[in-house]
Amino acid sequence: MNAAVATDHPLEALERALDAERRALLENDVDALLASTADKLSALRRAESAQPGVIAAERLEALRLQNQANGVLLSRRRREVGWALRHIGRVESTGVYDSRGQPGARSQARCLGVG
Repeated sequence: MNAAVATDHPLEALERALDAERRALLENDVDALLASTADKLSALRRAESAQPGVIAAERLEALRLQNQANGVLLSRRRREVGWALRHIGRVESTGVYDSRGQPGARSQARCLGVG
């Protein structure tokens, strides 16, 4: 976390972190994405602990929309990576666990009704 993030208003730090996150996503810069995520989380913790009335609802809504737009961009990048992995013969991790709790189990189709 840089020193400016720790000393300025939480929403200014959050806005800077969201801007850095967007740049990192557009430039496919993983290191910058990780750094901006850390800065974003730090700014959010500071904003959560701010005194009531310090944070304007309109500004918070604008930052929420900016974060949502970054989330859309992140989802797009994830789909692109998944597509590329499939086309080079690799498979994305499924996020499914087997009966022993080990990752990588394949999900199975199940009949949910009687025809």
